[in-house]
Amino acid sequence: MTNSNHFQAEKINQFIVKWLYDYAINAKVKGFVVGISGGIDSALTSTLCAQTGLPTLCVEMPIHQAESHVNRANEHIDQLKKRFPNVFNSRADLTPVFESFKNQVPSSENEAVLNLSLANTRARLRMTTLYYFAGLHGFLVAGTGNKVEDFGIGFFTKYGDGGVDISPIADLVKSEVRLLASYLQVPESILNAKPTDGLFGDDRSDEDQIGANYDELEWAMEQAEKGKTTEDFYGREAEVIQIYKRLNTINQHKMSPIPFCKLPENF
Repeated sequence: MTNSNHFQAEKINQFIVKWLYDYAINAKVKGFVVGISGGIDSALTSTLCAQTGLPTLCVEMPIHQAESHVNRANEHIDQLKKRFPNVFNSRADLTPVFESFKNQVPSSENEAVLNLSLANTRARLRMTTLYYFAGLHGFLVAGTGNKVEDFGIGFFTKYGDGGVDISPIADLVKSEVRLLASYLQVPESILNAKPTDGLFGDDRSDEDQIGANYDELEWAMEQAEKGKTTEDFYGREAEVIQIYKRLNTINQHKMSPIPFCKLPENF
């Protein structure tokens, strides 16, 4: 992409918006649907989609959601609707759906495994909901993943928030997401909020889950691309490289094409 020290917000903004518009027109679809979480990635993605002038549907999908997340999501949606007449919104409370699902499947005594499975289920229920809205309106589902999440550590749910039609910000690292979001006047409450996936029904942040913050992970991604290893560093830097390498390895199944069994031609 680009060095964050020389980030050209206006040029990058225009490029992504044109890319979104051209893709939608060529695909013969009418607009975009974006899941709004109250986080910076979804706020930026929805703002970029809105700038195309095409209908942009912002969908809030709470599942036992923290009030602070809901408030930030609503603040952003309200602001976006005031700025762009092509933006409209909907709300699908998925809490009853989630609870009904839990009642129909077995539980587990392994609490960590159970909680992770349920967290991923939340993301997949939201994906299903977004595609329902997309089907109703003839829209594309716009993904909200950034470069570190999508191609660095695989910090997303397979067929959950990873199940999208297009990914407009997937070539931006988190610091660039913050710069572009600030340029586009995303609400301060969102710019200053601690990144979180909000999938566990508590206040744990992405950093709590990963063990490193996004600035550290961006640095580690750069070092990995240069071929550096933990042996090239010590202390916290070596620890961060190790975290990055471990997640990059175990999450390759999300970031690589689905393996398929190819039969020999002479069969």
